[in-house]
Amino acid sequence: MRRSRMLAAAVLATALGLAGCSGGGGDDAGRRTKEVRAAQTMGQSEGQVSLVSWNGYAESGGNDPRVDWITPFEKKTKCQVKMKYAANPQEMLDLMSKPNLHYDGVAATPEIAGELIASKQAVPINTDLIDDYKDLEPELRSQLTVKGKRYAVPFTWGANLLMYDPRTVRPQPDSWAALFDPAQAKKYSGHLVVRDSPLTLGDAALYLRSHNHRLHIKDPFALTPKQLAAAASLVAKQRPMVKTYWLNPSDAIAAFATGDAALGEVWPYQVDVLSRSGRPVAGVTPREGVTGWMDAWMMSPRADHPNCMYQWLNWASSPEVQQQVAEWDGVAPANPDACARDRLRPQFCSAYHVGDRGYLSKVMFARMPAASCANNKSCAGYADWNRAWQDARG
Repeated sequence: MRRSRMLAAAVLATALGLAGCSGGGGDDAGRRTKEVRAAQTMGQSEGQVSLVSWNGYAESGGNDPRVDWITPFEKKTKCQVKMKYAANPQEMLDLMSKPNLHYDGVAATPEIAGELIASKQAVPINTDLIDDYKDLEPELRSQLTVKGKRYAVPFTWGANLLMYDPRTVRPQPDSWAALFDPAQAKKYSGHLVVRDSPLTLGDAALYLRSHNHRLHIKDPFALTPKQLAAAASLVAKQRPMVKTYWLNPSDAIAAFATGDAALGEVWPYQVDVLSRSGRPVAGVTPREGVTGWMDAWMMSPRADHPNCMYQWLNWASSPEVQQQVAEWDGVAPANPDACARDRLRPQFCSAYHVGDRGYLSKVMFARMPAASCANNKSCAGYADWNRAWQDARG
């Protein structure tokens, strides 16, 4: 049973009233810090690779004996995987930034990927050494490319959707206004769910881009202080109406399964799980468009096992591993070949828009907001976004 199915079962149990990290090997304080450049050739295995990841992105059968893509990797490459699971993006950034820690790579989120590049905590990757790299979605490959150098290998992605309960929300919403316009959101006060992330301000900015032209918002992830303040003001006005700010996807699932939520910002994962569990929900792509996210593997400049790291990048990009990750975590695979040869069920590939390049090209992918924007404008950096989110969310 895949994790999404186990969560679906747990959700149903909750609705019926039946239910109300391992360490890595990166701490080497005594080692001299060295910098790794993009490899030209694949060398011999060093016997180990030390990674920082989210729980669920690297499975060895501990949660389910049928879900294991680490053991086959170790047998094939002779590279033993040592894993450190991070609790949040900030911990992930800290682990990869400390000079005394020698992790080889990280499954980086949009919040930290840009900072890793800017602070030189990631090195360019020679994509010629990755067999399936050219099969990864072009739109994803273009992310995290700086001056022609590619710093990441796309792993998974998803979009932020509007989900609603058709028994309560009528007519069907077709705009982010249902969630971010205080007058409209008030109709469902106490029954809203919102993602607990500073990047949610990007969704508010996406709404404002179409509905407040005086702000002149072009890119929802490159905001001037004035534009950021306007997005934060919307979130602050919305706050009294929010039932749940979700960090774990299962929190949003539980809120809809029990009838506590009627409308919210979710990923395709929640729509898929709840729909297959028989809950009356529907997902909508609002007319203003959607933002999205991409998690990608990046390589440390202090990697002690660069050859094994390239072996891991090869392995993680393969359609067979991508299929397992997609099913287990409920995410879209970066390699659309995961949907070929009946690896993933057609309904999954359709729900997650796998291989739909027309859809993918319209997703505005999140990135770390930077203080320097296009046309030399002064923009709010990620620290500003984080403060604005905490103040607005309360």
